[in-house]
Amino acid sequence: MLDRITSMQAFVRVVGQGSFAAAARSLGLSQTMVTKHVSALEAHLGVALFHRSTRRLSLTESGQLYLDRCQKLLSSLEDMEQEVTAGAAEPRGLLRMNTPVSFAIRHVAPLLPEFSQKYPLVTVELGVDDRRVDPIAEGWDLTLRIGHMLPSSLKARRLAHINFTLCAAPSYLAKHGTPATVSDLEHHTCLGYTLSDPVGTTRWSFGRGGERTIPVKSSLRSNNGDVLRTAALAGQGILYQPTFIVADELQSGLLKPITLDTPLLEGPDLHAVYVPTTHVPLKVRVMIDFLATRYAPVPPWERVGHQS
Repeated sequence: MLDRITSMQAFVRVVGQGSFAAAARSLGLSQTMVTKHVSALEAHLGVALFHRSTRRLSLTESGQLYLDRCQKLLSSLEDMEQEVTAGAAEPRGLLRMNTPVSFAIRHVAPLLPEFSQKYPLVTVELGVDDRRVDPIAEGWDLTLRIGHMLPSSLKARRLAHINFTLCAAPSYLAKHGTPATVSDLEHHTCLGYTLSDPVGTTRWSFGRGGERTIPVKSSLRSNNGDVLRTAALAGQGILYQPTFIVADELQSGLLKPITLDTPLLEGPDLHAVYVPTTHVPLKVRVMIDFLATRYAPVPPWERVGHQS
C-alpha cells in the first residue's frame, strides 16, 4: 500500500508541473510511480481527479476540491514539523523558488553559491518565468515578483525598488540623434516589451504616475528584456526597461541614458511572495532574509548612474 501523504504530494506536484512526466522529474521518481500514486488516490476516493486527454491534463471538480484540501493538509504538516524542530534544526529540504528570467540570471543565480555554503542542507530549485506564476497551484515555496499588484491570498515582503531607464547605444544616437522630449520619441525606433502596457509595443508612458502616453513604433518586440537589451546594444533602437537589465552596460558606456523633458514612469517594487501559513518554513524565511540583506540598503542594479 502506497503512503497516502506521498501520494498527495505527487498529486499536488502533477497539478503544479502540468504533467506526470514533469512531476516525476521534479520529485526524482519514475513517471510510472507518480502515476501509481495518483491512481491509488483515485481508487481510495472512488472519483477521478483528472480529465485525461492526449493534449492536456485538467482537474475534475472533485480534483479541484481535493487539491485545495491537500495543499492545506501538506502545509499544516510542514508547519507542525517546523514548529517541533524550530530552534533545534538547521534549514533543510527542497526550496522551490520562481523568479523572472532576466532578474534570475543577474541577481539571483550569482548569489546561490553563497547561499548554499551558508545553508548546505537546503536544495534550491530555481524556476524562471516571465509570466506570473501561481505559487499555490504550481507548488512554489517562494516567488519573486516585480510589480504593484499582489493577490490578497498571498503574503509578500518588499525587498527592493526598481527604477526604469531609457537608453540607447552610442551608435544609434550618433546616427539618429538623441531625443530631448517625449514627443521626439515618436520619430525614433523603439524596442517593445510585449508583457507590459506602460512600456509596451505600441505606446510608452511617462511621468511618475504614467500621466503622459505617446505612440511608439517598434522595430523589434519581445517578451524578454534580454532580447531587447541585445538589440539595443546592436544599435537597433531605444530601450525602456528596468535598470537591473542594463546596469552593467550603463556603467561601461555601452548604453547611454537618455534624459527627456518628462520624468520616467515610477518603477515597481520587488517582492518576495509566499503562501501564508501559521509558521513560514525556515528554508523560506532564510532565503528571504538572505536576499533582503544582499539587496539593501541600495540594490546592486541601482549602484550605478541612472535616470530617476
